[in-house]
Amino acid sequence: MNRDPTEFNKTRLAPTPSGYLHLGNVISFFITVSLAKKHGAKILLRIDDLDQKRVKSEYIQDIFDTIDFLEIPYDEGPRNLKEFKQDYSQIHRQALYSAAIEELKENNLVFACDCSRKTLLKRHPKRWCTGTCIQRNLPFKKNHTSLRLVTQKDDSISLNLYSKGQTTYHLPGAMEFFMLQKKDSFASYQLASLMDDLSYGVDLVVRGMDLLPSSIAQVYLSNKLKENSFGNSSFYHHQLFKEEGKKLSKSNGSYSIQQMRNAGMKKEAIYQLAAKQLGIAYPVTTIEEFSSHFLLLF
Repeated sequence: MNRDPTEFNKTRLAPTPSGYLHLGNVISFFITVSLAKKHGAKILLRIDDLDQKRVKSEYIQDIFDTIDFLEIPYDEGPRNLKEFKQDYSQIHRQALYSAAIEELKENNLVFACDCSRKTLLKRHPKRWCTGTCIQRNLPFKKNHTSLRLVTQKDDSISLNLYSKGQTTYHLPGAMEFFMLQKKDSFASYQLASLMDDLSYGVDLVVRGMDLLPSSIAQVYLSNKLKENSFGNSSFYHHQLFKEEGKKLSKSNGSYSIQQMRNAGMKKEAIYQLAAKQLGIAYPVTTIEEFSSHFLLLF
């Protein structure tokens, strides 16, 4: 159903500590804060740390340092590294993720897959899973085995897109038979993100346009679980921000906020850079000024 976007309960800042935050990350934070302000939503800081091979304590600390430096407000979540590790790490929510997988197993919607990246590439030029392992009936607890969702490509998925209303999609090819649990036994991003948003009561999700397939997959997954409210959430997918023609990202080596700070750049200059990315021509030096000008774009 279409949602009246006049008020939301909660949104979230959801960085992944696999590198130092860059300008694209904080612009997404600024947009999230702006929309929360407009709709009276609380803001949760939810740090996604299940990719344990890439997570480092200094990257987690950088999230707090950047938020403090840019004076980005939030209402709920950890205030420092110690508090995060003790109370808010996704490691503490493993039982929540496991319960969802067990529910899906009971409905015969889970299959085990031991395909390597090389095997997936042999079966699809983009390394997308083709569901071949469904017929193999591998045991769920076999070593070096992931768990995937049985999907139907013809199923319709409705998303409430912010300011656009309800839009119908089919599951993108890259998301067919998507992963629920990785070979390291940790929950996948799609499952953990969904269950966290449900657990914390998030109903406004702000993401880059590159994560639209994830939004579609997560709503699809929510429809396969017991009755829940995730399908009524609103999704705002902002443009991707670029530097010299390339998407701002850790993998592209974008300058981090930490590097900018170490070079002597003031927070006001970073706000101005953020405004420039969105085509805001007015001086912007604080989160309040950013929010005021950003909300005029609607």
